[in-house]
Amino acid sequence: MPSTRTPLAVGMVGLNVRGNGWAAEGHAPAVQAVDGLVLAGVATTRPETAAEAAARFGVARSYGDPLAMIDDPAIDVVAVVSPVPTHRELVLAALDRGKPVLTEWPVAAGGEAMAEIAAIEARAAVPHAVNLQARRSPAAVRLADLVADGALGRTLSVRVLSTTAGFGSSIVPAYVPLEEPATWTSLGTIQTAHTLDLVTHVFGALGDAHALLDVQHPVVEVEGREPVVRHLPDHVLVHGRLAGGGTLDLEVQGGRAPDDAPFRLEVVGERASAALLGGAPRGFQAGTLRLLLDGAPVDLPPSALDALPASVVNVAHTYAALRDDIEAGTRTAPSFGDAADLAASLASLGLGLVEG
Repeated sequence: MPSTRTPLAVGMVGLNVRGNGWAAEGHAPAVQAVDGLVLAGVATTRPETAAEAAARFGVARSYGDPLAMIDDPAIDVVAVVSPVPTHRELVLAALDRGKPVLTEWPVAAGGEAMAEIAAIEARAAVPHAVNLQARRSPAAVRLADLVADGALGRTLSVRVLSTTAGFGSSIVPAYVPLEEPATWTSLGTIQTAHTLDLVTHVFGALGDAHALLDVQHPVVEVEGREPVVRHLPDHVLVHGRLAGGGTLDLEVQGGRAPDDAPFRLEVVGERASAALLGGAPRGFQAGTLRLLLDGAPVDLPPSALDALPASVVNVAHTYAALRDDIEAGTRTAPSFGDAADLAASLASLGLGLVEG
């Protein structure tokens, strides 16, 4: 049945089709798949790359200046998927113009900047979302409901293994910038952050917790170039308690083979146990999850987004949540406040790497 919605025009900052970019793989297809949204504009800092991206995705408008797109009255919603150090200026520009905005995580280069954005948005009350997409996974949503409804009983323990093909012993030249602390794109601030966000979203805030941060590959081979020194952790272990009760044992590991990057979250409750299973080369957040309850698969409600590529599904559900928040005046999408809380949790574990 054709949609009766009036589509919201989304303008995307940072969509570049050169290389293996996450915006082209995850964000643009997600917007184009969500009923009630239309990808209407693409902006980069160079007219030629914006035009290339617009042509690839069949978008009419392209801009060599992101602020020009944000100012365009034809754009209803702004998606910020550019490099992290640019996020703060672009997000604040959208909020200043009263335009709903979705930004990729991390929201800004540093916890202080994230807190600033959260405070400004709270005063402006503009609909927004942060792409902490794992919590919008249908399986994760169902697990959160089971925990909230008391189906598992009191949480006794949570154990997580979260892996990624990134941050191993060798990289391609395009990923060399990820080794720089100022980019805020490390194993700690990306993979660990998405994992910790899912845990705290489902089970509540961290209590007394400590992290062991290890650099297992101190010198990283670069294809066709000189090796680089790794300054940031590529293996993270977190042990502690959840504020609401129960122990937490969490391991985040980089450098797995692309076809062997598993994710497993196991929770033991007084009444029942459950598990989320998945994994993807970019990390579990860029894949689909399955839910088990006492070892048996749990059927999830069907969705029109189920047929999307695995890397797109959770992102599409995040955009759909923002769409619903815009239309209904609700607040269901991951928020700037959630991002600021996550940044504080990372800092408490020694992963607050850069303040911008």
